[in-house]
Amino acid sequence: MSKPRVAVIGAGQFGKNHCRVIHESSRAELAAVVDLDPARATESAHGAPALTDYRELTGRIDAAVVAVPTSLHAEIGCWLLERGIDVLVEKPIAADLASASRLIEAAERTERILQVGHLERFNPAVVELERRATLPLFFEIHRLNVFSPRSLDVDVVLDLMIHDVDIVLALTAAEPIEIRAAGISILSPKVDIANVRLQFPNGCVANLTASRVSTERVRKLRLFQPQQYLSLDYSRQDLALFSVSGGQIGFEQATFTKSEPLQVQWGAFLDSLETRKSPKTSGAAARQSLGAALAILDKIKEHSGVVSQTLAAGWKR
Repeated sequence: MSKPRVAVIGAGQFGKNHCRVIHESSRAELAAVVDLDPARATESAHGAPALTDYRELTGRIDAAVVAVPTSLHAEIGCWLLERGIDVLVEKPIAADLASASRLIEAAERTERILQVGHLERFNPAVVELERRATLPLFFEIHRLNVFSPRSLDVDVVLDLMIHDVDIVLALTAAEPIEIRAAGISILSPKVDIANVRLQFPNGCVANLTASRVSTERVRKLRLFQPQQYLSLDYSRQDLALFSVSGGQIGFEQATFTKSEPLQVQWGAFLDSLETRKSPKTSGAAARQSLGAALAILDKIKEHSGVVSQTLAAGWKR
């Protein structure tokens, strides 16, 4: 089987990393890089053709990575799928559920692979957590970043928190029945910090905090299940387990091979191209995560309305 010819559309921070991983891969060929800025496209192309219009890709490629602003995911993704090109699109899958459905329907109709870049699902520590999880009853999750002008086209829920929402939904295999959320804008017009409580049909509760205005970078998840507590550090790829058995508390440091999640994600995409099997971060799974994230934003909007009324009324002692 010949190597698939792959293009990267969007040569920003994420796109540049995708270009590097594809260029280093022995299983694929970086066939083109597309960006509105020709200099940026050339810089990331590793000698491949640098283009400014994705429509010039017709007949040149077998698969593409879409790393453009979220509002363009459906337009570009559907154009590619309709031309028989398999797609790996960055998260979130789209800006709204209707656009996500368009992508999913296009992939089903053309029998193409559609994988969504929920990168943390390929973090080796998360893969091990998925293997160890039995009956999650409580989550405590923090994802804090220092401020960056990257991804300001979306709020912190769709930028950062959606990673953790996606993981919680995968581990609980359910959708929340109750959502409570609060968030505020600080350094951008969008929500920059948010706190969320999700409750699931079996009583499981997940508390999530995401911020892109922190003074430090923190990415941690704690999961509690019957007779066991699991503590995960995304950045360090570290998973510790505390268990109770026979009245004794045991500790275990999980052992697994650490690797770059982007490399693992890319390998999974190539596996899907070869086997034609649906990826674990499929369009349908990504749409479910997007739906939960948008529901969270609706609750944040409700809370913001209450806060606005309070501010308008003035503080009274």
